[in-house]
Amino acid sequence: MPSTSLTELIPVLQIAIAPVILISGVGLLLLTLTNRFGRAVDRTRQIHHEMRGAAAADRQRLAHQVEVIYRRARLIQLSIVMGALSALFAALLILALFLTALMKWESAFVISLIFICCLVSLVASLVTFIMDIRLSLKALKVELTRPPEA
Repeated sequence: MPSTSLTELIPVLQIAIAPVILISGVGLLLLTLTNRFGRAVDRTRQIHHEMRGAAAADRQRLAHQVEVIYRRARLIQLSIVMGALSALFAALLILALFLTALMKWESAFVISLIFICCLVSLVASLVTFIMDIRLSLKALKVELTRPPEA
């Protein structure tokens, strides 16, 4: 194994800081998404419990709410998976940076490919997050357009 001096390793450490910051940001996104997912699951359980004693007309309305929340939960799940993949690619990027420096490999293509995968996963996570936000707003609008029950 070729030896790497500390002066050669310091620039690699400096370059590796950006993916570490990316992991931190994605971690905050994942925290937000898992909280939203948990709330969707809790709300679904609550509505399901309400359906047991509800009249037929109310059951249909509640079933529609459950359907919308389920669609939202699937979007959130996809967003979480894509965000986790982004963090995984960022970690792989850090490993690749260090391995290429320690082994003195020229692998700009591999590093670029991992970075692109990281950002594509992050973009996909954010897009599905936006889709969830839009769906939740549509569901709220439908609920608010219904006449209040007596």
